[in-house]
Amino acid sequence: MASPMQNKHNPFFRYLPWLSGLVLLAIAAWYFTRPAPPAVQLAKVDRGVVEATVSNTRAGTVKACRRAKLSAPAGGQISRMLVNKGQRVKANQVLLELWDKDLQAQEQLAQEQLATAQTQAHQACVQADLAEKEGGRARQLKEGGFISAEGLDQKVSAAKVARAGCEAASSQIEQSQSRIIVARAGLQRMVLRAPFDGIIADISGELGEYATPSPPGILTLPAIDLIDDSCMFVSAPIDEVDAANIKVGQEARITLDAIKGKAFPGKVKRIAPYVLELEKQARTVEVEVSFVEPPSDENLLVGYSADVEIVHASRASVLRIPTQTLLEGNHVLLLQDNGVLAERTVTTGLANWEQTEITSGLKEGDQIVLTLDREGVKSGARVQPEVKK
Repeated sequence: MASPMQNKHNPFFRYLPWLSGLVLLAIAAWYFTRPAPPAVQLAKVDRGVVEATVSNTRAGTVKACRRAKLSAPAGGQISRMLVNKGQRVKANQVLLELWDKDLQAQEQLAQEQLATAQTQAHQACVQADLAEKEGGRARQLKEGGFISAEGLDQKVSAAKVARAGCEAASSQIEQSQSRIIVARAGLQRMVLRAPFDGIIADISGELGEYATPSPPGILTLPAIDLIDDSCMFVSAPIDEVDAANIKVGQEARITLDAIKGKAFPGKVKRIAPYVLELEKQARTVEVEVSFVEPPSDENLLVGYSADVEIVHASRASVLRIPTQTLLEGNHVLLLQDNGVLAERTVTTGLANWEQTEITSGLKEGDQIVLTLDREGVKSGARVQPEVKK
């Protein structure tokens, strides 16, 4: 057996306190220099509304319910331009007039012809009345034997001829009146009027220029572009795959690139009965969404780009999570009580870009990782919740 004196001289026991100190120092250095667990943002599983929605594949466009690109009914030189761009006009207001001196002269001539016809008709009818009176007196004289039957026939025939002349002259009055109507119709074709209340969006004609209506099949610039901006809607292309879920009357949300941070309620008012086949693009169905209440404080302009989100199904008070927390294969990273992440498989229901319904795999109050793209965030990793500032 070794004596106590021999143990004192054993090198291992001599350096044991130093080795223990070095181990403790190494442990302390590792502890204080070890990397901190990654901080993650967490989302709590809660209950609320989840909607199934359909969105447009390309940007939609704000359009006016009524827009008319107007040209005068007849061709001619613009003699008066009575409106300016951006001006508001009322229905039936005159917008422009074409040169019409020749038509005015024709109307004046028709008026004078009418006056002449009326005078001639009056004269012929007075003569007819006089001839008929003479015919009546001739009958009395014939009964008294003062004139012959031949003389009576002459007077009666003269009366009939005079009456026919009266009727012919009266028909000339009707013809003159018809000429006036034709002349006035021609004058109306030289005037362009607003078909509805609206705002002048554009004018392509100038004073003195020659304006002409568009012949069938030939595209020409309209003289005036008139927009009714009291009623607007959004026309948006929806992928043919999603079109079957859309019905007229469904609720929708409208967002505008020009008006940031706001969504406006809308309703589906029309679904095109055909599919657009544009080259190198997905086949789409054009859907029109009307504003429930158009923006009042914002300046809503025709032609703005817009997006629509159409709600075709909705469930209230269901378990839900943010859609961005879902991993491929319907997995989420669940934070356990010990601070370690665990991968959990879930079953989903209705979903949209923001919220996804959970039918199994999670319970209310569970916390799942929201920031999945951070380094070191995976199943089995210890993490610490990020403190919101």
